[in-house]
Order: sequence, then C-alpha cells, then structure tokens
Amino acid sequence: MARPIRIGVQLQPQHSPDYGNLRDAVRRAEDIGVDIAFNWDHFFPLYGDPDGAHFECWTMLGAWAEQTSRIEIGALVTCNSYRNPDLLADMARTVDHISGGRLIFGIGSGWFRRDYDEYGYEFGTAGGRLDDLAAALPRIKARWAKLNPPPTRELPILIGGMGEKKTLRLVAEHAHIWHGFVDRSTYPHKSRVLAEHCAAVGRDPDTIERSSGLPVEGGVDAALAEAAALVEQGVTLLTVGVNGPDYDLSIAEALCRWRDNR
Repeated sequence: MARPIRIGVQLQPQHSPDYGNLRDAVRRAEDIGVDIAFNWDHFFPLYGDPDGAHFECWTMLGAWAEQTSRIEIGALVTCNSYRNPDLLADMARTVDHISGGRLIFGIGSGWFRRDYDEYGYEFGTAGGRLDDLAAALPRIKARWAKLNPPPTRELPILIGGMGEKKTLRLVAEHAHIWHGFVDRSTYPHKSRVLAEHCAAVGRDPDTIERSSGLPVEGGVDAALAEAAALVEQGVTLLTVGVNGPDYDLSIAEALCRWRDNR
C-alpha cells in the first residue's frame, strides 16, 4: 500500500512557562508545512530540570484544535492509565469535532513512574499496564459508537511501543498507525514481529501506517539521513521532537522540504 510521507513535530510541553511559546510553535509548524503536531501526556519534564515548567496534554489539544486549520493533532502518546476509558473516548470525540476531524488518537500503556506516584495512580507492572490498555481499547471504540454526535470520522488510532508479546499484538488488533521508538537498525525486526501478529489475527500488515521518531542530536543532516533510511524500510510518518522554550523547528522545516522534493 503506497502512502505519502508525512512529517510530524512533537512540541514537548516542558520548560516553557509562557504558553505563548507553544501557541507560536503550533502556528509556525502549520506554516512550514508540517503534517501533524503532537504533544505528550506527562505531568513533569522528561529531561532537563525535573521540576521545570510543564503543561497538561488534552486541554492543550483542545486549544490547538481551535488554533489550527490544516494540520492533524494528537498526543504522542496518551497514557491509558490516567483517565477512565469512556471519558477519554468522549474527550477525544470532542477534540475531533473542535478540530473539524483532524485528531489522531495516540495511546500507550504508560511508563513514567513520577507521573503515577505524584498524581496518585497505581503504577503496577509493565505487563499489568498493557493488560489495562488491552481492556480499555474495546471500551473506547464502543463509547465512540454510542456518542451523540459520533466522531466526525473513524478516529485513527496510533499505538506507541515496541513490546513484542503484548504491545505489537495490540497494534495488530486495533491500530491504524504504529509508532515504534526505532531506528534503521531496530525497525526491520520489530516490523517482522508485527507482521506475525497481523497474520495471527487475520490482518494485512500493510494496512498499518509505520511511524518513527528522528534524532535531533546530529542536526539536520543526521535527521535527513535517518529519515531516508527509514522510508526505504517502509516508515512513512517521521517525527522530530522539539523542546521549550524556543521550539526550534529548523529540522522539521528541512524535513518538509525533503518530503516535498522527493
């Protein structure tokens, strides 16, 4: 299945005490031709000052839905543990309508222990959190079918993760997009495992869009080289993460030019 190459940018909602910086970054991302603007679903910074400035995921997505007009938006990824699945389904449906049908429903099982401990969620085990996600996904889809009005479209489900026994099985069962935290060396094996799960559930693996992050440490040249290698392997959604307060989009802009010139 031929898919267009898409460029995402993850505007990490950390280290920017002035929300105006994020508002400006979303505007700039849309202006330079980015296809998808993501944030993430955490309560504290993941790197840098652990007590630095940070904003919440889903209220921000509602603001982005009003602010933007073209790009898709979503979380990379929502933590299933933090919200009742039926409530989360309703939140997603509402943001979908606010945006005019541009929400990508990114979800995962959760992993950052500080979020759990400080906000009063049970951390449990990795396997238990994945079991909870497996139970939540059918509830979320069932709630979408009951809501009035329903979502504007079949909401694309993006599942993030690489676990070979449980996560990739859930991708095969439920996802439209798989976001693997992979590079050119690790992607082929994980893709083969996903194909095996797809065969087990009777699904064509080519119906699942492949997504990956890109390195930023080596600058534009390193990101472009990794993007080209991943595209050769079948990845079509390529995302670069940027940090506050400045939200430097130079790599994302170079990726958009590269996409358009292919």
